[in-house]
Amino acid sequence: MSDILQAVTDASFEADVIEASKTQPVMVDFWADWCRPCHMLTPTVEEIAREHAGKIKVVKLNVDENMNVPGKFSIRGIPTLLVFKGGQVADQIVGAVPKEQIVKILQRHLG
Repeated sequence: MSDILQAVTDASFEADVIEASKTQPVMVDFWADWCRPCHMLTPTVEEIAREHAGKIKVVKLNVDENMNVPGKFSIRGIPTLLVFKGGQVADQIVGAVPKEQIVKILQRHLG
């Protein structure tokens, strides 16, 4: 796990994502170690986290180690990025999509 991306768990999700999203948007990267597209997306997610530091919080959740949260938010495929705002899911991005597409979606929730 990189230093820029915080790992969240089923146990920390409420505080790290739901509560945190009430003060700024939070993007959660749902991933697994065996998922090649997830690994391909990681550098993009890290770049976005660095470029938007202070404006959006970016975290990762391993779906193999944490089963409750992915089930609660109906995560069927990975990688999936969920954007939380005000304690709710505000957007969903599924698959290893280009950075521009992710940033475009995030723009709707920033500022």
